[in-house]
Amino acid sequence: MASASGESVREPGARALLVASFGGPEGPQDVRPFLENVTRGRNIPPERLDAVAKHYLHFGGISPINALNRALIDAVRARLRAEGIDIPVHFGNRNWHPMIEDAVVGLAADGVESALVFATSAWGGYSGCRQYQEDVARARAAVGDRAPKLVRLRQFHDHPLFIAAFADAVREARGFLGAERPRVVFTAHSVPDSADLAAGPPADGGRLYSRQVAESARLVAQAAGIDEHDVVWQSRSGPPHIPWLGPDICDHLDDVAARGYDGVLVCPVGFVSDHLEVIWDLDTEAREHAARLGLAFGRVATPGADPRMAQMIVELIREHLDGAAPRRSGNVPQYGCTRNGAPCAVACCAASAPRPRTGG
Repeated sequence: MASASGESVREPGARALLVASFGGPEGPQDVRPFLENVTRGRNIPPERLDAVAKHYLHFGGISPINALNRALIDAVRARLRAEGIDIPVHFGNRNWHPMIEDAVVGLAADGVESALVFATSAWGGYSGCRQYQEDVARARAAVGDRAPKLVRLRQFHDHPLFIAAFADAVREARGFLGAERPRVVFTAHSVPDSADLAAGPPADGGRLYSRQVAESARLVAQAAGIDEHDVVWQSRSGPPHIPWLGPDICDHLDDVAARGYDGVLVCPVGFVSDHLEVIWDLDTEAREHAARLGLAFGRVATPGADPRMAQMIVELIREHLDGAAPRRSGNVPQYGCTRNGAPCAVACCAASAPRPRTGG
């Protein structure tokens, strides 16, 4: 496996896997501290945190992301055992317990000198890629000289197993929609337009994140037998005077209804599992807006702990342990293989941090 610069980042001696994710609260008492972690240093107004906290409290103060990640980790452990790969799997989050710093402390305490890192994001861009590299670097610095070498696995927006899991979910949800003329709409988390423009190397035209999302949507639609589809955005949280990727899903629903469609099938292709931004922004707000417009509404399941996700992760591991050839379905560039939290050699995802998302 090679980095974007062509330098090998194989780690045949890796002795553990660290699953790194965003994190989410697991009770009402966790909500405000979690949101403060997410927005630390960003000067977010308290009233904004209060508004987002209400979304979490609507669901009992619990985000589904940690439980889904634990289920995914169990599936990865089972897959590793089935393939005779004897490495432990650790779990660490950016914003809530278990924290990534504690996970790296645990790796060092177990005597692990080298480990691989799987981040639960398929994408380039700051929040989906570069920030995970910063998380790794921060965690290693907290441990000090005993910190293990950590090699982050690559982005996987067009891995055949990732695409297949979504395509099957699209076909299943389509069968239950109950609309004669539905429109298929893919969504992903919006980011500031300036951040997306700088998310990829200039030689590749920038806009790595939005191009990867559009490519995933195209591949999923093709695999599911969908002739036409739209790509829109959700979960914007920035000031109104700063341009973000659009259109927003709810604004787009107005257009879907105006064009004479009687239903909408929404596929959150930008999310590996059901973050709060899926169950609130789509299952709650978008669903209610569709009902007001008279549109039948269906939401495609995210892969979550689908067995193909565990299979894909083990394939990514084998790229490093065994030198297995990477499997890809598309042609949009991808990067992300880094050592010890260093940025990609071609300055992928080098934009300054956008206003952070607050879901988990």
